[in-house]
Amino acid sequence: MTRPRHLLPVVIGLAALALTGCASGDAGAGTSVAPTANATAAGPELEGELTIFAAASLGGAFDELATEFEAAHPGLDVVPITYDGSSVLATQLIEGASADVFASADEKNMTKVVDAGLADEPVDFATNVLEIAVAPGNPLGIAGLDDLADGATTGADGGPTTVVVCAPEVPCGNAAQTLIADGGITVTPASEEQNVTAVLTKVKAGEADAGLVYVTEVRAAGDAVAGVEIDDADAATNVYPLAALTDATNPDAAAAFVAFVASEAGQQVLASFGFGAP
Repeated sequence: MTRPRHLLPVVIGLAALALTGCASGDAGAGTSVAPTANATAAGPELEGELTIFAAASLGGAFDELATEFEAAHPGLDVVPITYDGSSVLATQLIEGASADVFASADEKNMTKVVDAGLADEPVDFATNVLEIAVAPGNPLGIAGLDDLADGATTGADGGPTTVVVCAPEVPCGNAAQTLIADGGITVTPASEEQNVTAVLTKVKAGEADAGLVYVTEVRAAGDAVAGVEIDDADAATNVYPLAALTDATNPDAAAAFVAFVASEAGQQVLASFGFGAP
């Protein structure tokens, strides 16, 4: 069912009133932000299922947001969220995949969905920057992006340092290309992955000496990897937009979820996972 566009601000306003009463929690990955007992009192009765497509880097944060949203709306079921590279998800939506909400890790892929007539009025809700993920303890002593340049350092196997990045069409890959170009270096990656989770997995498994991933990925990985900051990483800051889809099967819940993510309570959850403010 397509929502008349003039109703979206009303629904978002009602949802924001209902959900900004959520109590805040201290920052820390996975910290829960419990809704107040009357969180649903002022908002619409939300029922049925909510289907969300979200960038892979949002995994932990959106799982937490979905849990909080369901707690505030007992009649609603958020189905397991589909996570993948933003370009992959945008293509799936344009080719006919069904979802209520789309959260992209960049504006470029959201624009593709908007231009296809599948969403309007996206809301910027978070930012993220890249960091170098290396093995725990940083055994190779990688100090910055220059150390990833071809021939600059020796890898764990005695050969060239093995570097993994996201594919250029993926937001994390586009950001990596920008930082590498700005640094005036040449990096020949061992592989280009379709999402940031795959890059981190290769570093964790010892299949790569280093990977360019988001700071949120390093934080979520805990002791499994170490992070090395990149000078001027904010030159390739990714802005994350979120939108209710125009053909959503549950448009009220979609609009309410967008409002929740953008609310103070939603922003506190995102900050606890290391995301920056939009």
